Amino acid sequence: MAPAPYEQKQDHFTKLKQLLALEAKAEQDRYRQSLEDRSDVLRAEQSGHSLRLLSMVDEAGGLGGRIVIVFRKSSLAPLPWTRLDAGSPVFCSPDPGDGRRLLRGVVVERRERVIHVVFDEPPEWDDGEQYRLDLAFDEIARKREREALDTVAKAKGDRLANLRSVLLGLSSPKQRREQPEQAFNRDLNSEQWAAVVKAYQAEDLAIIHGPPGTGKTTTLVELIRQEILRGSKVLVTAPSNLGVDHVLEKLLASGETVVRMGHPARIMPQLLGQSLDAQVERHDDARLARKMMKEASLLFQQARRYTRTAPTRGSRQALLAEARSLMADARTLEARAVTRVLDGAPVIGATATGLDPFLLGPRRFDLVVIDEAGQATEPTAWIPTLRANKLVLGGDHCQLPPTILSAEAEAQGYGISMMERLVGLYGSEITSCLEVQYRMHEAIMGFPSLMFYQSRLKAAPRVAHHSLADILPLTAEEAPLLFIDTAGAGFYEEAETDGGGLLNPKEGELILCRARKLLDLGIAPTALALITPYAAQARWLRDHCEMMDIEVDTIDGFQGREKEVVLLSLVRCNDQQSLGFLRETRRLNVALTRARRQLIIVGDSGTLASHAFFQSLLEYMERQSAYRTVWTEEPQLIDS
Repeated sequence: MAPAPYEQKQDHFTKLKQLLALEAKAEQDRYRQSLEDRSDVLRAEQSGHSLRLLSMVDEAGGLGGRIVIVFRKSSLAPLPWTRLDAGSPVFCSPDPGDGRRLLRGVVVERRERVIHVVFDEPPEWDDGEQYRLDLAFDEIARKREREALDTVAKAKGDRLANLRSVLLGLSSPKQRREQPEQAFNRDLNSEQWAAVVKAYQAEDLAIIHGPPGTGKTTTLVELIRQEILRGSKVLVTAPSNLGVDHVLEKLLASGETVVRMGHPARIMPQLLGQSLDAQVERHDDARLARKMMKEASLLFQQARRYTRTAPTRGSRQALLAEARSLMADARTLEARAVTRVLDGAPVIGATATGLDPFLLGPRRFDLVVIDEAGQATEPTAWIPTLRANKLVLGGDHCQLPPTILSAEAEAQGYGISMMERLVGLYGSEITSCLEVQYRMHEAIMGFPSLMFYQSRLKAAPRVAHHSLADILPLTAEEAPLLFIDTAGAGFYEEAETDGGGLLNPKEGELILCRARKLLDLGIAPTALALITPYAAQARWLRDHCEMMDIEVDTIDGFQGREKEVVLLSLVRCNDQQSLGFLRETRRLNVALTRARRQLIIVGDSGTLASHAFFQSLLEYMERQSAYRTVWTEEPQLIDS
């Protein structure tokens, strides 16, 4: 007998809460591991989760009265490779220390030798101490995810309960006949416009599936503008700050009014003027509130002076009461300024876990858009969904799934996003798939299209045959696609010293050799990217790449980006034909779709061909006449 709808609902959210608990524990365990051996600087930093033995070199005021501290290595050396970047939450503590004196902060900016971190209050440690920064686990995000799951599970008789029923497949999504009259953006292709219309007509739910380079963000922006035209209030979210900012930046450029919620350190500079903090500071109520806070501060100071001299009877208490009253009035004015800024904006943007219930209050939105929805765990997606009258998910579930730390949670399906689940549940009934891509040469596009998109992707005419010759100062024949096979050359993978990550120095040498040849042809360093699945290999490439303007990153770190030329190092080469997480083919989909005009892949066919995906890749390369070997391409790198 099939379970009743109520039982299905309870089972779904109970399971999600259990998996969320496993993930939260794994996140805390990772942080504890980073503190386990506080004396081993090299080991702590190799993971990319910590920076050790830092000195404070500067202090300045930041937006909203926060404090920005600039750190550098006490040795004056450049900072090592690290995952700590703009927007990263961090714990700051003395180093060496016991890990008990922790101050939460957010990275504002990272340069070659310094890292800027903003704090709500200044550190109270002794001058001359050394410090460490550790990637922090986000307790607030986990709390909001748990609360969202509890709220939606208990919803009854309201819009959230109805939407929940659709999202669990217990009732069918509805459509209306109304449609927009004409596009704001006249450059939309027919598929993009059809996706806008379908999402516009949806009453409950729509998905815009955007494979690489197909203009998914452009399509979402058009939908949002159409919704604003009919008077809708819109909430734009994504699992990452960059994802939110990308949509808001395009809306702003289109002339729309937006408010960006969130910590200023996590917002791209060009949107800081649209941040909630900045807009509230410019509001008349907030200006008056600041004046009242200064008056209250002076009254508190005056009252404290009375502790050293005898005051007139009752005067100290009167000063304190007046100061407290001024502060209360100031907070009321600040809250009113926040309310007026939020009420005046047709579009509010924030990360899904950054939606502050205190600031938003009971607000609901006619449309909630979750971009990058394929990268959000389901508990994360439910946070903005609580506020939706209609939900539109944008993204590509065929690229990287959500990042999951707990292997147990991953095995039980925690890596399946709400978007992936709903595409499986409803398919084309609610999903519009964009198929014309504007990034890649058609030869680069062909294999991902075959393996992930049923050969449905089409290259727009302006990119279908574009090549390096178009941007080279010298005439040169450079094929759009190249696979260099290292089989038999002894280019074996290695374990990183004291770290355990995998790298392949000989493969790295080959990648750097090809990069130099491209530079000699006249390619600008900023047009190249060196990417790899393994962080240890990315570190090796950075350490040995004397061409400083060439970007080096992991595949995960490069998602959402593109370059004219991408060189991909696959690393794995062993006698056991072990591939590790290369078996997650969606990661390879990201890697294979970053290049515009040329993609060069280096790998060992003897190891890779043990997996059907890579066997198909090798066969595709041969059909494209793109298969080469290190023996013919770079024989000088082979040990005699």
